[in-house]
Amino acid sequence: MVHPIAEADERSPFGRLTPDEFYARHGVAHSASSFVNPRGLRIFTQRWAPRAGAPVLGAVAVVHGFTGESSWMVQLTAVHLAAAGFAVAALDHQGHGFSEGLPGHIPDIAPVLDDCDAAFAAFRADYPPPLPCFLYGESLGGAIALLLHLRRKDLWRDGAVLNGAMCGVSPRFKPPWPLEHLLAAAAAIVPTWRVAFTRGNIPERSFKVEWKRRLALASPRRTTAPPRAATALELLRVCRELQARFEEVELPLLAVHGAEDTVCDPACVEELCRRAGSTDKTLRVYPGMWHQIVGEPEENVEKVFDEITAWLKARAAAALQQQ
Repeated sequence: MVHPIAEADERSPFGRLTPDEFYARHGVAHSASSFVNPRGLRIFTQRWAPRAGAPVLGAVAVVHGFTGESSWMVQLTAVHLAAAGFAVAALDHQGHGFSEGLPGHIPDIAPVLDDCDAAFAAFRADYPPPLPCFLYGESLGGAIALLLHLRRKDLWRDGAVLNGAMCGVSPRFKPPWPLEHLLAAAAAIVPTWRVAFTRGNIPERSFKVEWKRRLALASPRRTTAPPRAATALELLRVCRELQARFEEVELPLLAVHGAEDTVCDPACVEELCRRAGSTDKTLRVYPGMWHQIVGEPEENVEKVFDEITAWLKARAAAALQQQ
């Protein structure tokens, strides 16, 4: 099954089609809505589902990464999963995509988890058990998916797909030693200051295929500016928290990661899979691949996403048989 990234171009994830034409081509229904969170921010949400009358195999809650959003390249994966038979939901984190908030600012991950809880609670209510519900997270979204599971294991127990998960920042991406240790001071004094925290630009390090990198940068809601000081500090803290709690992870796991990922350290995901308490855990580290799997040549994209959809379908079938 071909991933929709094959139909995109460097200007639009839909190529030359309108969004409605694109959804119809893939046999997918789409809807969008929003809600106001307790902090007064309007949070944007979207859903995709197999066309009316088609069977639904399960539900998938999609969580985007730090520089991502639900309406650009992540949406192509959501459409891919919906075309494979899954109901899919996603939201834009505060300060990302169409959601309100200071652009790219996440000084505390807890409110982001709260927003995910609110958005996905409504989604799960529309696709209740015995239909299984999975988490799918890319980059920071992988870390958020794990934190959602650790927060509510009774809800998130059917499985999670972690794509380039941020369980640790790559040493090749972190700043030189003195700058990293000055980050806490910068965050305390000027938390919203954009610091040159990283070595290089995230899109340049994430997307191997040049036109796909240009597509990522073509989003009118994406920024290439460095992370804000308090945000960078919080992302490092999230990594440390997860690393201290790997043994507590108990849901079925599929972790896919590029071996040449210089943004999120593949060694940390390998450690997660060694230490996780899950009895069903699969790790795939692909030689030569970078951080963003959709940014790879098409043969690599198909290889990885064929494994992802096969894993989800197998776990969905097994979960329904156990009911």
